[in-house]
Amino acid sequence: QVQLVESGGGLVQPGGSLRLSCVASGISFSIYDMGWYRRAPGNQRELVATISRGDNTKYGDSVKGRFSISRDNPKNTMYLQMNNLKPEDTAVYYCWTRGPVSRRENWGQGTQVTVST
Repeated sequence: QVQLVESGGGLVQPGGSLRLSCVASGISFSIYDMGWYRRAPGNQRELVATISRGDNTKYGDSVKGRFSISRDNPKNTMYLQMNNLKPEDTAVYYCWTRGPVSRRENWGQGTQVTVST
């Protein structure tokens, strides 16, 4: 079974940084597309960033220039480096993956990020 486990969320002040991690199991990690989505209370789920099997990256407009997605295939781990955090970044952040053949999507349980004074 596919399992995605996020970590690294927490409370941070505006302007601060956090690094999220997602450890995947049950997939051939290196050939799966990966990414991060987030959902704030009362909001739609929003794309944060994706990184393909070929290391192509995409970012949501609201995080461009501040966040950086990466992956470490030998560790089956994906990261999201979040810098210059803003209160608007407060959300539950979800790890996401998509299979290369089935195109089936899987989601982690999420990790809370709160940006507040």
